[in-house]
Amino acid sequence: MSLASLQISGVRSIGAASLELRPGLNLIFGPNGSGKTSILESAFLVGRGRSFRTRHTEQLISRGVDRLQLFATTTDPAHRIGFEYRRDESYVGRLDGQDIRSLAELPGAFFVEVIDPEVHRLVEGAPGERRRWLDWGVFHVEPSFLDSWLRFSRTLKQRNAALRQGMDPAIWDAELVTHGERVASARGEWLKSVQPFWKQAVLQLSGLEVDMSYYQGWAADRALAEVLADGRDRDRTRGSTLSGPQRADVKLTVQGRPAREVLSRGQQKLVAAALVLALLQRLRGERNTPPTLLLDDPAAELDTQRLGALVDLVKALDCQLIVTSLHADLANFGLPERVFHVERGVVSSLG
Repeated sequence: MSLASLQISGVRSIGAASLELRPGLNLIFGPNGSGKTSILESAFLVGRGRSFRTRHTEQLISRGVDRLQLFATTTDPAHRIGFEYRRDESYVGRLDGQDIRSLAELPGAFFVEVIDPEVHRLVEGAPGERRRWLDWGVFHVEPSFLDSWLRFSRTLKQRNAALRQGMDPAIWDAELVTHGERVASARGEWLKSVQPFWKQAVLQLSGLEVDMSYYQGWAADRALAEVLADGRDRDRTRGSTLSGPQRADVKLTVQGRPAREVLSRGQQKLVAAALVLALLQRLRGERNTPPTLLLDDPAAELDTQRLGALVDLVKALDCQLIVTSLHADLANFGLPERVFHVERGVVSSLG
C-alpha cells in the first residue's frame, strides 16, 4: 500500500501542511532544522501510532498548541486514517470512519518502516530495540501473535505485581508459560524465515559477515515452566520475573563477539539498515502489497559504494519511498515523482 495524502497540523515546527504523494519516489528537501524529518515522523505516526525519534509523543506537539492532528489516505487498498494526540497523552484514532480501540490496529492499514540516522540503535541499543524489530515482523505474518503477546504481557505484569507484594507468583505461571511459549516459538520461526534475506542484505550493504541468532529469554534446552519454578526465589528477591520472552534478544555477532563491541558507528548503521531491509524483503512477498519506506537523509554518512548498495536494495523492494535530503538532487535514486521543499516549517510542492 502507498500513502496517497498526508495532512499535518501541530507537529514540531510544522504548523500546517498538506502533501499529495505518489507510489514511487517522493523527495523532501531543505536545510537542516527546516522540518523535513517532522514530515517523516508524521507519516510514521499514522502507521505505527508512535514516533521513531522519541517514545514521548507529546514532545512532537508544536509549541503554543495543545494537540497534533494528522489525516492520511492510502491506496491499494484504500484507507482513511485520522489521528489526534494531546499533551495529556490521550489520543483519538479513526480508521475508515470508525474509532480504533488500540494503536495496534494502525499497522494493518498502513505498512511503514524507516531508516534514519539513529538506526544504529538496532545494533548498539538494548535488547528491547531488537525485540521490537522482531515482533514487528512476526506481527505481519502470524495473525494470532498479537493476541498471544498481549496475553503474555498482561500475565507478566500480574506476576511481577505479585512478586513485589510478597505474594506467591506460581498462580500466574501456567498462563505465563502457555502464552510465553507461543510468543517465543513464533519469534523463532520468523527469524529463521528472514535469515536468507538478512545474509544477502548485510553482505551486500556492509561487506561484513555478521551472524544473527535468537535467544528466546531462557535456556533453549529447558522448559519455561521448569525455569520459572527453579527461579522463583530469585524472582522474589528481585521483585521481577527474570526469565521468559521479555528477556529475548536477537544476537548479532562478528566472529563470535557482539557486533556492538567490534563495529564502528558507521558499520553499525549499515548492519542495522540491513535488518530493516531484510524485514521488508521478507514481508514484501508475504503481504503481496508494497510497503512505504522512509529514508531520512540517506546520503549523509554513506560513501558512494555503500550508498549505491543501499539504493540497489531499496529499488529491489519496488515500494513507495519518501526520502529527505539537503539538496534537490537524488541522482542515485532516479527522478522523483513528487518534490517538496521545506523551509522554516513551511512545505511547498514543486511538482
